[in-house]
Amino acid sequence: MDPIAVAFLAIGAVGLLVLVLALVVGEVGEFGHGDLGHGDGDGPFSLPAIAAFVGGIGFGGAAVTALVPELPGAVTVLLAVLGGLLVALPLAAGAIRLSAALRDMPTEPTLTSARLIGAQGVVVSGVPAGGLGEVRLSVAGQQLKYHARSAVALPAGTPVYVVDTPTDTSVEVVSTAPDPGGPTP
Repeated sequence: MDPIAVAFLAIGAVGLLVLVLALVVGEVGEFGHGDLGHGDGDGPFSLPAIAAFVGGIGFGGAAVTALVPELPGAVTVLLAVLGGLLVALPLAAGAIRLSAALRDMPTEPTLTSARLIGAQGVVVSGVPAGGLGEVRLSVAGQQLKYHARSAVALPAGTPVYVVDTPTDTSVEVVSTAPDPGGPTP
């Protein structure tokens, strides 16, 4: 095998290895805001972008050496570097965009007791008037159980609405079931 192609394959392998390490270990030099890094792992000098650039030069250059006819060594290296740059620049740009998209991906905020107000659920263990029972609430797509209080007794199966959160593990609820004593249609 041509030594120039082997050298470019080795460069590509180093880029691929750095990319795998970046995915598994994280950013090298990401020590926080006062240390060596500034904690912002994106942009053209991020580890994924550099790894994609180095890998693109290596593998793109190796592909060029396989495609060009026998030329003097310096010409082959120059063509391989140019071909590698043609591959490396879009790869690095893609790595930058992908890193930014992953960084800016919307996520649900941390669940706090204030976010429970307005949640709907159902009584799973009857709630005596002024006493504690249990409710299952649907919050951010999850089913969560909480201790519940109510001013009136609520039997199991009653649909409820959270109006207050006295503690982190309990809620105050009101029934959302139709009033059985109300007007009939």
